Amino acid sequence: MSAFADVRKTAWDTETTGPNPLEDRIVSAAFIVRAPGAEDLVFTWLINPGIPIPAEATAVHGIDDAKVQGEGREPKEALEELASYLAHAINQGMPVIAFNHSFDWSILHYDLLRNGLPTMAERVGPGPLPLIDPHVIDKELFKYVRGQGNRKLGPTAERYNVALNDWHTADADALAALLIAEEQFVRFARELGHLGPEQLFAAQQRWRAGQQASLQDWFRKKATPEQGGDPNKVIDGSWPLIPAQRTGGDA
Repeated sequence: MSAFADVRKTAWDTETTGPNPLEDRIVSAAFIVRAPGAEDLVFTWLINPGIPIPAEATAVHGIDDAKVQGEGREPKEALEELASYLAHAINQGMPVIAFNHSFDWSILHYDLLRNGLPTMAERVGPGPLPLIDPHVIDKELFKYVRGQGNRKLGPTAERYNVALNDWHTADADALAALLIAEEQFVRFARELGHLGPEQLFAAQQRWRAGQQASLQDWFRKKATPEQGGDPNKVIDGSWPLIPAQRTGGDA
């Protein structure tokens, strides 16, 4: 993966009814295919989740009940298409990029189960898989970032000189993740360039576990009650799938 910019690759993103990947549902998704010398292929889905979309979620992505009820597709059909595209890319060995991949991978997993469809693990196995998470890579290799919220997609994009005008649409956020990943493989060529897909998958699992353990320690020992401090706080470090028996937050 040393010549990452020249590798045929994909990126994806979801917009949802809320921040809980175990219980919330996908309302829009995007899947991008990038090949050298060709225009990006962009596929998008608007999905009627079958439940009300909270106002807080609509404020983020601009999708409300009226829009999904009038224009959205049924979840089973749309989710099957999205999962099929992802499975095809993975089976072809193409890198599959998503920012904070454990959120999108997990919410898709539970939405597929909810609709009686095969999960990604049933389609492609548990791994190692050619998944890339610019969020995990950033936290591991760009360690010293100050300020609350500066690990989110927008500020992270700024750190890698990625500029977009239309945030919080699935296609824009997927493209941002792709561009960040390409820049990371340039900026951190020494750390990432020698890793094959299996090695990178294992590395991201280790990095994510360590990052979440550190965050859990902060909440338990340093955070104030106003910051959510709790001596019994548990933050799951699983990647890419957050298990159902835990809620596993992320900051």
